[in-house]
Amino acid sequence: MATDLSQTIYLPGVSVAILHDGRFLLIQRGHEPSMGLYAFPGGRVHDGESDEDAVRRELAEETGLAVEGVAPFRQYLLSGSPSGDYPAFRLLVFRGWGPSGRLRAGDDAAEVGWFRLDEMEALQIIPSVLDTARAIAAEAG
Repeated sequence: MATDLSQTIYLPGVSVAILHDGRFLLIQRGHEPSMGLYAFPGGRVHDGESDEDAVRRELAEETGLAVEGVAPFRQYLLSGSPSGDYPAFRLLVFRGWGPSGRLRAGDDAAEVGWFRLDEMEALQIIPSVLDTARAIAAEAG
């Protein structure tokens, strides 16, 4: 049976792609959805919170880092689980630059680290994360 996407309610979510010194910042998700997979830091946008405030909060919670600046880069509509266990999300991916702070895994991040694109290709990674990283790397030259 086909799903009518026009009737899907998408919850707002954000993530941040940071390319610094030839490496991308990734977390390994410690909880569902996508537990065990590598992704950019991010999560849900709280009621009354702007997307930019949410992405900065999620980055700090999951990695201990802050960024000098962020800008919207790409948007994905992610369908929820067929069982209804996980909702659908409108994921706004930001580019981030100027990271600072002390790197540590926190909140729902099981691990955190900096990875070259070729290293990312060998990880169990969310496909849209790898696609976004490739686009950013191509722009960076």
